[in-house]
Amino acid sequence: MAMPVSVRRFTVDEVDAFPPDGNRYEVLDGILLVTPSPGVPHQTVAAQLTILIGGFLAAEAGIQVWAPGVLVQRPWVQLEPDVLVGTRPVGPSRWENVIEHWLAVEVSGVGSQVYDRDYKRDAYLELGVREVWLVDLRASSVFVSRRGGPKDVPHQRDLLWRSPAGRELTLDIGALFRSATDDPGDSTS
Repeated sequence: MAMPVSVRRFTVDEVDAFPPDGNRYEVLDGILLVTPSPGVPHQTVAAQLTILIGGFLAAEAGIQVWAPGVLVQRPWVQLEPDVLVGTRPVGPSRWENVIEHWLAVEVSGVGSQVYDRDYKRDAYLELGVREVWLVDLRASSVFVSRRGGPKDVPHQRDLLWRSPAGRELTLDIGALFRSATDDPGDSTS
């Protein structure tokens, strides 16, 4: 006889109250997602993307780049993409007051790939993010998903992204991954 499994649900407020221990705690529909602290290749790629996108968007008023950012839908959802592009908060500077999300980027290594691809990508799109990039350190590829469009379109050479104002940024993916590690076989998160 099969017995139903009861899974504890967490709220955003409960997760916010966790003491810092080096892990990243997120909550998706009340389910706790825990990933280890990111490694050097992960942080190198995330930082470079933040610098590139931030510099490109500096001329566009009202647009902000955060690394990491937070998408909140209380009480059951709080996700932290490695890079988030959105409008400046309307009203008090709280994550809930960011009303438009243009881009969410997840840099996926060994420790976070399952959550990023199998859960978080679709959640970002459902929460209204217009475009999601899954940066796969092992495959040296960026998988792009668009709200109302195709999912996981692979890019291994160049990636063209249009800003909220319609300007175009071309990302050299090969250069991005070459700068992340001296050892091309290093696929740690």
